[in-house]
Amino acid sequence: MKRLLNTKNYFLLLLAAVIFQTNFNSCTTEPSVTKQKADSTYGGQYEARLSYAPNVPEEVNYGHPMKVVVHLNIIEKVMRLADGVTYDFWTFGGQVPGKFIRIHVGDEVEFHLSNDPNDKMPHSIDMHAVTGPGGGAEASMTAPGHTSIFSFKALEAGLFLYHCATAPVGMHIANGMYGLVLVEPREGLPHVDKEFYIMQSEVYTTGKYGDQGLQAFDMQKALLEQPNYVIFNGSVGSTIGANALHAKVGEKVRFYVGNAGPNFVSSFHIIGEIMDTVRIDGGTLENHNVQTTLIPSGGAEIVEFTCKVPGTYTIVDHSIFRAFNQGALAQLIVSGPEDSAIYSHKQQDIVYLPEGSILQSMSQPVQPAIEERTMEERLTLGKIRFESTCAACHMFNAQGVPGSFPPLAGSNFLMPRQDKGIQILLHGLTGEVTVNGNKFNGVMPQLGLSDDEIANVLTYVRNNFGNKDGLVTAKMVADYRKQGDKPAVTHPSKKKK
Repeated sequence: MKRLLNTKNYFLLLLAAVIFQTNFNSCTTEPSVTKQKADSTYGGQYEARLSYAPNVPEEVNYGHPMKVVVHLNIIEKVMRLADGVTYDFWTFGGQVPGKFIRIHVGDEVEFHLSNDPNDKMPHSIDMHAVTGPGGGAEASMTAPGHTSIFSFKALEAGLFLYHCATAPVGMHIANGMYGLVLVEPREGLPHVDKEFYIMQSEVYTTGKYGDQGLQAFDMQKALLEQPNYVIFNGSVGSTIGANALHAKVGEKVRFYVGNAGPNFVSSFHIIGEIMDTVRIDGGTLENHNVQTTLIPSGGAEIVEFTCKVPGTYTIVDHSIFRAFNQGALAQLIVSGPEDSAIYSHKQQDIVYLPEGSILQSMSQPVQPAIEERTMEERLTLGKIRFESTCAACHMFNAQGVPGSFPPLAGSNFLMPRQDKGIQILLHGLTGEVTVNGNKFNGVMPQLGLSDDEIANVLTYVRNNFGNKDGLVTAKMVADYRKQGDKPAVTHPSKKKK
């Protein structure tokens, strides 16, 4: 009897184990048919690790093709475009650019594209790494609250763009729907010390650059290819200052750089650095010792170099107004020992006075009547204008550049007279000036700012960086403007004898 009970219990336990295993499989894996096919064809399966810019997922080493499962969620959300400026972005993964995807050639990718139930638009994905109609777009059209699943085999190694392919395609791209996928060679890419992810794109807003508040997409500007913003990684200032990239002298770095467009070609350039190797269009063709590399809209490149000299390296689109006036700026801060054999910094500063320089100017806008702002409003708007216009020369900490651009922090030239700053911004400045005991002899052009913009930036400068003063009003600026062109300092060669 005891033996019979043991036999009965054995069969009950066996039955329970079979039921448990069946339920376990149905809850934690994809359909068994897919799993069996993958297991018989590939060396295994894993879920891809994705990353937000500027980070890149760590390489996963395996010596044979795998099945890689990718989950990517579409989320429409309002986010920062610039200080005080927001935009209704459409995103792959909740940020702009979309998440970086890293796989190997020969892998089978099972792609799960989910559209958040709170979204308003259907979306899809065109992956340039896919060989097939629409790059996966026809298989991935996904309504809000749904998930589309499709598979592809990574046939070729390279760095590829992906973007939404739902009409109007340009609008979906301009609203933030793009990212990069790296298909590595089977043996992987050569080792480097640091890897970074940068994407350039354009934003077309109804308001002009810097206009505050929530901005809407402007289709007419997009058709005319007149963006208000050209940005790296989704917003103005995304990768500068506290968010700058970091490396050390002697480290080899690799940038994965994409250009989502939707219209412009990028002239990618790192000021003060020669790129050792550029993988043209993200493929296998290499170029070496490159100063500026063109990246087409919808393209990508892999850039490598070894850091040799410490300092801050500004990364730009060398169509340069896009960088210093529309936002296409990033910074790489390299720390480590100096090497004067490569770069000495300034060794001498001697006087050179050629024929009189010409005061340059930008066109002066017609000044509309404007209501005065509070101190707090002018400080907020002034910070935006300073960082987008003034910091390129005077630096973000307002310390200037010795011998080239005078400091605004603690300036004994600027601070004693409120009107001096107004005159400089209205009429420009040329000729020698002495600031805090140091001589500067450069040219500052007229910037074409409005009375309101001048009041904003001067209020900000005169009340930050250790400076302390009061409010500069638009009326004060307007009163000086009525006095006509009176350069703040006249070049010596222009003085009447």
